[in-house]
Amino acid sequence: MRLALALGAVLLASCAGTSPNTAQRIDALLPADVILLGEQHDAPGHQRIERDVVQSLAARGVLAAVAIEMAEQGNATTGLAPGASEAQVQAALHWRSAGWPWAAYAPVVMAAVRAGVPVLGANLPRSQMAGAMADQSLDRQLPGPALKAQQQEIRIGHCGLLPENQISPITRIQVARDRAMAQTVAGARASGRTVLLIAGAGHVRRGLGVPVYLPAGLALKVVVAQAGQGQPAIDSGADAVWETAALPLKDPCTELQRTLQATPPQPP
Repeated sequence: MRLALALGAVLLASCAGTSPNTAQRIDALLPADVILLGEQHDAPGHQRIERDVVQSLAARGVLAAVAIEMAEQGNATTGLAPGASEAQVQAALHWRSAGWPWAAYAPVVMAAVRAGVPVLGANLPRSQMAGAMADQSLDRQLPGPALKAQQQEIRIGHCGLLPENQISPITRIQVARDRAMAQTVAGARASGRTVLLIAGAGHVRRGLGVPVYLPAGLALKVVVAQAGQGQPAIDSGADAVWETAALPLKDPCTELQRTLQATPPQPP
């Protein structure tokens, strides 16, 4: 029986155009109502993993929807035919290439569309970000220690360069974005099938991110793709960490400092 299952996983992966390794990884996660897949946005290997996961789940007939951080709530490919063009898909999602390079995410998105699976924008609309920054009720969405931890993540993520009076407003946006993604995922649930969320690794952290706002009782799995070895994915409470090749070393803090000097702080 074990041999038959293993062979079946290999054959399924071949039909889906994905590697046997991906199929075996999916076997370890299913059944699941929701899979949260956290990425590093500038790691091409992570988008390749996402495409493979979409293809593998779709080939099994268990993929209910793909929710993505890269498009805003209210935008979706629902109603588009599997043969829709990339231009039609971008229009349906109101894709912002300036923030999210289409070339990086097109294989992921189009794999779902070709399989007849809806792609759902899950991120907080930009039109709501200013309101979120001023909404003090968002400070109560996380327990005190978790809120402080999220605020510290904002400090660290901005290399200690943000003025202290910006920490709470930017944290509120993070909270609002995580809650919006959770709402989108929860709204796409389908019995016996899996909703896949693709977002930055920071958004899928247990105790801080999207999992906090999902309904209780869901069969939830958290996967973090990680470029090289390191501590952040271990701290995420992930059920699995999928490593890819390390990226060239760079200093994001120097880049951020130049950006902040050139323009006032903007919502992330």
